Amino acid sequence: MIALQTPAEWSPHRAMWLGFPSHPELWEDDLAPAQAEVAALARALAGPGAERVRMMVRGEEAEAAARALLGKGSGVEIVRAQFGDIWMRDTGPIFVKDGEETVASAFRFNGWGGKYQLDDDDLVAEQIAAASGTRRTENDFVLEGGAVDGDGAGAILSTRQCLLNPNRNPGWTQAKAEAALASALGVKKVLWLGEGLANDHTDGHVDNLARFVAPGVVASPVAYGRDDPNIDVYAETARCLASMTDARGVALQVMRIPSPGRILDLDGDVVPASHMNFIIANEAVIMPVYEERASPLALDALRAAFPEREVIGLSSRAILTGGGSFHCITQQEPA
Repeated sequence: MIALQTPAEWSPHRAMWLGFPSHPELWEDDLAPAQAEVAALARALAGPGAERVRMMVRGEEAEAAARALLGKGSGVEIVRAQFGDIWMRDTGPIFVKDGEETVASAFRFNGWGGKYQLDDDDLVAEQIAAASGTRRTENDFVLEGGAVDGDGAGAILSTRQCLLNPNRNPGWTQAKAEAALASALGVKKVLWLGEGLANDHTDGHVDNLARFVAPGVVASPVAYGRDDPNIDVYAETARCLASMTDARGVALQVMRIPSPGRILDLDGDVVPASHMNFIIANEAVIMPVYEERASPLALDALRAAFPEREVIGLSSRAILTGGGSFHCITQQEPA
């Protein structure tokens, strides 16, 4: 029997799925700026990223806006779909390999613990699987793609704050979570971290906190400025990672990436801005920036981690008003 395997994000992709902001009632004044940022991301993925970009849009107005922003010759495919919002990492499937076959592994989605339950978000995994022509498997537990990050060799990162939160799967212990992930994704070892970013409505998604960038190498933030709201979380995360080994028993190397620092919304509240929400494309890495001073330092650090890929910084300030960034709105389909 061939074991399931979840390819690392840096492995070759057949396509990159992307959500386009399509709901004026959700985005309000941020709709047009967020659409412009997503279109810029799509162009970068299709251009320097060398991806087949398949951008999901809902409705005629959104499709017209997407086509106008992309222009002719962008190489981005428009896919009409039904969805509640653009967070395809969480509502869509996680693609796994079952031998040579690519399978869309789908999960229950409950609006990040019941916080934001929107019509048709539960249909996204089915639509992506159908449009990609892959077999879909259903898993009877709640899991968002942003809650896990893997190395392609059986190890994944996650946080207890999210994965063991009773608002997802009541009664889950570490052992039950590990068994479920082994069955659905072929996980051999879960590397458990504690808390995620302050004011993150996802309850601590790991793709804002720590990311594999190579086998045995994990990037995690270092606080930028004494008023960084996550200074203690970043220090504890790095300390935990430094004591861990991957599924092969190899000690992790920890690469520190400057955080954006203290980023506030228009009401003066701290928002979960993170440079860790980058997306690894076939030939590029695209990192979100938020009009803050640390971004050049973070880009330089990522260039050291990905010397064979072009590293690009793009604005994600408007997308962040919806609660996430580039990794949250994408999902890679492996080759």
